[in-house]
Amino acid sequence: MIQRWIIALLTLLCGCTLLDSLPPPIPTLIPPTPTLLSGDGPQGWQTVATGLEQRTYLPPPENDVTKITALRIDPTYYRFRVHYRPGAPLTIREWTEALPGAVAFVNANFFDENDTILGLLVADGQVYGSPYTDRGGAFVVQDGQARVRSNIREPYTGELLEQAVQAFPMLMLDGAQAYTDTAEDRSTRRSVVAQDANGRIVLLVTPLIGLTLLDLSAFLTSSDMNLVNALNLDGGGSTLMYVNRAGIPEYVVTSLDPVPAVLAVYPRE
Repeated sequence: MIQRWIIALLTLLCGCTLLDSLPPPIPTLIPPTPTLLSGDGPQGWQTVATGLEQRTYLPPPENDVTKITALRIDPTYYRFRVHYRPGAPLTIREWTEALPGAVAFVNANFFDENDTILGLLVADGQVYGSPYTDRGGAFVVQDGQARVRSNIREPYTGELLEQAVQAFPMLMLDGAQAYTDTAEDRSTRRSVVAQDANGRIVLLVTPLIGLTLLDLSAFLTSSDMNLVNALNLDGGGSTLMYVNRAGIPEYVVTSLDPVPAVLAVYPRE
């Protein structure tokens, strides 16, 4: 047990640009049961602003190292934009200064050692990268509508998109667990973009040690968030989340590395 904690703590300090591959304990297939933190509201969600809610979950073993912070966004009140700085990544504080109108943002695509994104990225209609068609999924805004989709089921074929980020793997698809690979994987910080049955977009991060992909996929499927599709974004040292609470910046998770791309949330005018 001591060795596992030492490995987990050491890997947390490592930067992440691709999925990490340090060996962890073999994950379990038993879906975790979501736990509501004491002190949350009657339904668990705390209102940040109209159409914007935040909540904390404690997946098993129900301690802070597996804590998940969820931000639920109603597209009726908010719009999404992707921001990309190829070769010029920013820290969370620098992104906050660069995006003064954003009420929230998370990190997006995986990226290489040159701080160039991997997969497809669309920022205000400008297309970057080479799309994944054999893995993962995408968060897209098309004709003003935001959604999470599978790259295999709906590969990018050059259609007009206002915004898009791609990553892998899909964690949920059509309300079911989509990631069932039992290959060795390590617990690490994770970033996720998901969509629930009401069309709301849910951004999730694990601030500390986090979960394996298998355990995270199982937890999201069993949770009370009523998610339909969920996509894993870049994690590890890249994981970050910023939320602005009535003009007060909250660095929910600060990345260990600067990142070149973020998915940001803005109030609709």
